[in-house]
Amino acid sequence: MISEQQIVIRLLTAALLGGLVGFERERHQQPAGLRTHMILAIGSALAMCLSIDLAMQFTPLVPNGDPARLAAQVISGIGFLGAGAIFRFGATIKGLTTATSLWTVAIIGLVVGAGHFFSATVATILLLGTLSVLDYLEKRYLASVITRTINVRVQDRRGLVEELKQILADLQIEIKALSFSKNVETNELDVKAIAVVPRQQDTDQLIARMSQIQGIRTFEIQ
Repeated sequence: MISEQQIVIRLLTAALLGGLVGFERERHQQPAGLRTHMILAIGSALAMCLSIDLAMQFTPLVPNGDPARLAAQVISGIGFLGAGAIFRFGATIKGLTTATSLWTVAIIGLVVGAGHFFSATVATILLLGTLSVLDYLEKRYLASVITRTINVRVQDRRGLVEELKQILADLQIEIKALSFSKNVETNELDVKAIAVVPRQQDTDQLIARMSQIQGIRTFEIQ
């Protein structure tokens, strides 16, 4: 059986490794941050220790006991926690990276609980490298555009939609989808545009051009 001292060492190690990943997520203002990742790593490590101990403790009674059975439930159950970190923000989905980091930290906790400290440390370093270094490289060299949702409320008139399209085209903003909703009584048209916007787009210029539309009531850029 695993000694109490070994269990404490494994829990502290899991808390440290999970905390490193959680700190990185906290810096990016993600819904699951430092405390969530630390608690998850501690819990999964404890589950792994308990799973191993139970299998060893009852070996005389259950020779075919599976030390990975309890750990397997952690892997499947973490999906519910990860789903809670995913949410829709305008036209984009946020939290997918955090959800996958939660799942991976749970595995790291299980690995630590099984006593494989070196493997868990390497996995944590790789995870941090993916979250930090590759995130920077992706934003710097790959992600030249972002998807935004533009909501406009304007007094309806002939040629309005074409004018709106022309303004966005002039600013090199590509429209992916358009939807309309009109209040017949007030003759107000609500336009929702899902658009691909250059990352270097001057937001002040976009706001200024939208403000010049005749009959504009309100607009929102997400």
